[in-house]
Amino acid sequence: MKERSKKVKGKSEEGKFFPFPFFLLPSAFSRRLSPTGNKGDAIFHLAISATSVIVVLIVIAMIMALASHATVSIRQFGFSFLTSREWDPIKGHFGSLAFIYGTIVSSLIALFISVPLSLGIAIFLVEQAPPVISRPITFLVELLAAIPSVVYGLWGIFVLAPFLRLHVEPLLARWFGWLPLFQGPITGIGLLTGGIILAIMVTPIISAVGRDVLAAVPRTQREAALALGATKWESTRVVLVNGAPGIAGAVILGLGRALGETMAVTMVIGNRPQISASLFQPSYTLASVIANEFTEATADIYLSSLVELGLILFLVTFVVNAVARLLVWRVTRGTLGAAA
Repeated sequence: MKERSKKVKGKSEEGKFFPFPFFLLPSAFSRRLSPTGNKGDAIFHLAISATSVIVVLIVIAMIMALASHATVSIRQFGFSFLTSREWDPIKGHFGSLAFIYGTIVSSLIALFISVPLSLGIAIFLVEQAPPVISRPITFLVELLAAIPSVVYGLWGIFVLAPFLRLHVEPLLARWFGWLPLFQGPITGIGLLTGGIILAIMVTPIISAVGRDVLAAVPRTQREAALALGATKWESTRVVLVNGAPGIAGAVILGLGRALGETMAVTMVIGNRPQISASLFQPSYTLASVIANEFTEATADIYLSSLVELGLILFLVTFVVNAVARLLVWRVTRGTLGAAA
């Protein structure tokens, strides 16, 4: 009887308290949460379910907070805020189209450059390089991800921009000047420079995740392909097919970094709210304009417009990741179909 009363009070025989009063959890409810009826399993189920709900609540709270502070701008400009390219704080006219354009184009340039480079690095480190070479190169590649973005920005201003202005952009204008992408004055500051900086910054992320994905593919896949007479490249193709969903996930991570990057892009993109087909022209991104002008926003409509830009950046990131997840699902379905 004494032992039972001690358990009801929530104490063990040693006099220590349980981390949770198990006796408060009804048996029927615990059996519903745990097939075995174990109350510890039921509490663990509740704990991990609560953490997932907390994440969803945090996202909803962020959207509501941004939307509440952007109410003034939303009411005054409405949908035209997304379609207007005018950004004039003096007159009180605000539109986000130029910033959306700069964000998307610079991110696409970054992926166009970094994805083949990152995939090549991952394949070399996993499939070709011996451990003596792959380990130091892996360390150096991952070290690039730890460099602060402001350091990338300084390097872009003093090294990359002059190099592009003197050697790369004149060559592009000479050979591809008939395209609108490579027309206009050459200054070394613009969308192309911003995209290259982003490509350098996202390459370590994509290559590191891609390397882990390729390394996780079972060695039996390679041995089976080689046993059937496949060459080294053909066995690598088998590995790539099996790791395609993970590689797509690595590209998603890189895209998320590119969309939200601020300081490095701000220092080399030119910071001019305009839409131009030329990659040599200055531009602006959503993150850059918020970082540059948030401290200068004194009027309510000005501050509200900047907060709405943050809301748009959040929604653009959400939509892009949703589309990317759809692509991952299609790749996964194709892989499973091929395996079947």
